[in-house]
Amino acid sequence: MIHLKKKIYILIILAVFSSLSLTNPIQTAFAEKKPVPNYAKWGVLAMKETQKRYPMADIKDYQHIWREDKKNGTTIERFKLWLKQDNKEFGLYVTFTFDTKTEELKDILFVETPS
Repeated sequence: MIHLKKKIYILIILAVFSSLSLTNPIQTAFAEKKPVPNYAKWGVLAMKETQKRYPMADIKDYQHIWREDKKNGTTIERFKLWLKQDNKEFGLYVTFTFDTKTEELKDILFVETPS
């Protein structure tokens, strides 16, 4: 009789854990490979060029603003960076103009804004 009660308890415990795993499955975390956005190369360049121009500033964040393909075969890519230098925080728009096919850089424009 004691063995039967142990078996019943074990079966109940197994049933409870089985039902828990069905209603709340354990999820295994896998590194999900996300595609690299086409502006990533230009975002890295925006940060590098900003560090050259503002060597004493810390880049706090950056955001891709927009991309525009022009009819003349050029593309414009714009970013906004947030910088802190001394006790001053400010925004900086960095705009690249480049050849759409070859990606040859034609121009870089920097415009400071209040944060």
